Amino acid sequence: MTTFRELGVHPEICDALERGGITTPFAIQEMTLSVALMGTDLIGQARTGTGKTLAFGIPVLQRSVSPKDPDYADLPQGKPQALIVAPTRELALQVSSDLTLASADRGLRVLTVYGGVGYEPQLEALETGVDIVVGTPGRLIDLANRKSLDLSHVHAVVLDEADEMLDLGFLPDVEKLMRMTPETRQTMLFSATMPAAIVSLARTYMRHPMNIRAESSYENATVPATAQFIYQCHDLDKPEIIGRLLQAEDADKFIVFTRTKRQAQRVADDLAERGFAASPLHGDMAQVAREKALAKFREDKIRVLVATDVAARGIDVRGVSHVINYTCPEDDKTYVHRIGRTGRAGATGIAITLVDWQDLHRWKLINKALDLPFEEPQETYSTSEHLFHDQGIAPGTKGRIVDPKPVEKKEPRERSGERAPRNRNRTRTRSRSGEVVAEVKTTESGEKQVEKVEASAGSGSGSSSSRNRRRRRSRGGGGGQGGQQGGNGGGSAPAGD
Repeated sequence: MTTFRELGVHPEICDALERGGITTPFAIQEMTLSVALMGTDLIGQARTGTGKTLAFGIPVLQRSVSPKDPDYADLPQGKPQALIVAPTRELALQVSSDLTLASADRGLRVLTVYGGVGYEPQLEALETGVDIVVGTPGRLIDLANRKSLDLSHVHAVVLDEADEMLDLGFLPDVEKLMRMTPETRQTMLFSATMPAAIVSLARTYMRHPMNIRAESSYENATVPATAQFIYQCHDLDKPEIIGRLLQAEDADKFIVFTRTKRQAQRVADDLAERGFAASPLHGDMAQVAREKALAKFREDKIRVLVATDVAARGIDVRGVSHVINYTCPEDDKTYVHRIGRTGRAGATGIAITLVDWQDLHRWKLINKALDLPFEEPQETYSTSEHLFHDQGIAPGTKGRIVDPKPVEKKEPRERSGERAPRNRNRTRTRSRSGEVVAEVKTTESGEKQVEKVEASAGSGSGSSSSRNRRRRRSRGGGGGQGGQQGGNGGGSAPAGD
């Protein structure tokens, strides 16, 4: 069996990989390294989860000048030597993690840049100096526009998951970045599919690239070691089904994919309420929260990650035994990338797709495109015998491991601040203008009597002013009698009115 050392990989990189438990290359790595280590441009096409990161990462690290080398002092100080562009934050972090592992003995500085976090730490790292930059297109463009990121000295550019960058609309940004780099650079492009736009990009920015395919065709891009199950089921029954699947034999970590961010949050909350250690992963979460959720998933502190499709390409975690499509994927490409999160690096895995009745037509298109034998999914409920049999679930298993929280009965509140009942026998003692019209007196026997008060002619200015305000005018517009008495300077009516 071929080893990395036999392929000409630097001993320091081999030593670092061996400490991480990586000793033998996968097919795409073995086919790529002999070409990439010579500095040749190449296009690598392979299914997800087959080790593409080290296929381009090792050549980038080996062809970069280490701080230990005497030639390092001749380089432009602090300027990046290589650029790796990834479509998502999660994938950028994963690539950086693999490069940091492989370059531990080389002393190369790897920086990850992406949006959703503050600029200051990234700006400080660039000012201090880095050797390899891994980032998403948007933030890379921002840093380059700020004159903080200088790409004029890079010897290698890698475009990872190029078809995903096309789907996300990043192609114009990628072309801008390519124009900032030297024409003499080595360019490596890796993609699961090769749409026309990616082929055009390769022709524009690559020099006689070598094409390397680890598979015979994309239609067979699903991982052979992954068992696939397609069930037709009702949306309201899905959380119960997942709860039972989590208790199947050989169940380890689960990734559940949903179509929307709100759905991811709802499913994660539902599973947590059932007693399972679950966390969402979607775009509405702060970047710090997303990184924390991924770290807990890697460290086995949570078993279930409920993610949207944006995260489908960036999650590379060992020990994922099951991928569940909570909703039917949009198309065959999405299906391939979703289920590629399990069965990675030679391991086996299980992919389960739950199809609603309204998504049957979409599933049939996916089934036809990938030439799968699941054109008519079996109608399935959380109590179906074939579900228990297929997945190795013990009979009698329920979809929760903790009792539901009892609903607290709320005592009827005493209504405070109620209006006192109206006393319909009351007697008014004042007019609406405030004038006293009656007086309440207490007799010697204790009884209350109401006596009317005669208002004097001069009392109650409010009454007088009220009369004055009711001013009448004649049809000719002159002041009438009321106007003459009101003291507003109204004169007598004109003659002949």
